[in-house]
Amino acid sequence: MSLPLLSINVNKYALVRNSRERDAPNLLASSDMCIEAGAHGITIHPRLDQRHVRFSDVLPLARHLAERHPSVELNIECEDHPGLIDLVLEARPAQCTLVPVTPGEVTSDHGWTLPRQLERLRPTVSRLKRHGIRVSLFSDCDPDAIPAFADTGADRVELYTGPFAWAWGTDAQDAATRALWETAAAAAEAGLGLNAGHDLDRYNLIGMRGLPGLAEVSIGHASLCRALEVGTPTAIRELLDALGWAR
Repeated sequence: MSLPLLSINVNKYALVRNSRERDAPNLLASSDMCIEAGAHGITIHPRLDQRHVRFSDVLPLARHLAERHPSVELNIECEDHPGLIDLVLEARPAQCTLVPVTPGEVTSDHGWTLPRQLERLRPTVSRLKRHGIRVSLFSDCDPDAIPAFADTGADRVELYTGPFAWAWGTDAQDAATRALWETAAAAAEAGLGLNAGHDLDRYNLIGMRGLPGLAEVSIGHASLCRALEVGTPTAIRELLDALGWAR
């Protein structure tokens, strides 16, 4: 069984940069550092308010990765907004993860509501796939909802792991873990690939080892927080260790 790849979300590097309106830390150099530490991919999530990754970051980063790290996948997360989808199509990442957004939210905190949003998503999924971009849709850990995700034409679902992460080490851990595994099994049965992300860290990742079909995890906040303590190479190596990657 293949191990899941680790994609590092560099949004928080951009957030720190934006706090001083200068180019430090540099987003390209930060991405290089993550890759050199062992990350298999880079994730960004441009938002309409541009509070971290800005629209002007997207194309330079896509070109940089294509030139310097051609084996590293770029994953662009975004809402289903025409301007953002146009930007994704210009950048041509390996993957686009479509995420529902509630105005004013601090971070993504829920998956798509299907089948209610099915007809909205189908044209966007189709458009992205016509341009050779793999499409993943953000999903809550609800096995009953998964069949409708397959009806959109998407390639994968990314499981929203916030509740699983918060339950880790508490009395709710077993129930949250069971929901995660049952949803992963439903995705496999529906023919969907599987990604996961949100509040994952070096501790709770261990609870995902062997998760059926898990292809990729995306981690940003926990990686940067740990990097402040031990440095980026060690922080990323700890995540890889938790996923089962040998040194």
